Amino acid sequence: QVQLVESGGGLVQAGGSLRLSCAASGSIFSINAMGWYRQAPGKQRELLATITKGGSTNYADSVKGRFTISRDNAKNTVYLQMNSLKPEDTAVYYCAAGHTVLLTSPRYWGQGTQVTVSS
Repeated sequence: QVQLVESGGGLVQAGGSLRLSCAASGSIFSINAMGWYRQAPGKQRELLATITKGGSTNYADSVKGRFTISRDNAKNTVYLQMNSLKPEDTAVYYCAAGHTVLLTSPRYWGQGTQVTVSS
């Protein structure tokens, strides 16, 4: 089992920045990729960014150039740096982890953290 705990959400004005953190614990040796999803009210959950065990990253077009995913292996923590935030970025953000590098069907989820961007 793997446990994921997110932190760093909050309220920010449009154009501002936030950094989300996701601390992993448990059987993390089995994890090949971690990433971030978000879900806005009335919308499907959207995959935003992934990072593999080897450090390769991928981003959704909606956040490419504004969001950066990174990891600190010593701390078993993954980060999502979010810049130039827009009101449409308002959503609950979820950390995810899984055994496949594409992370399209994560095995593990965090509890979610709210990000609200005011105009």
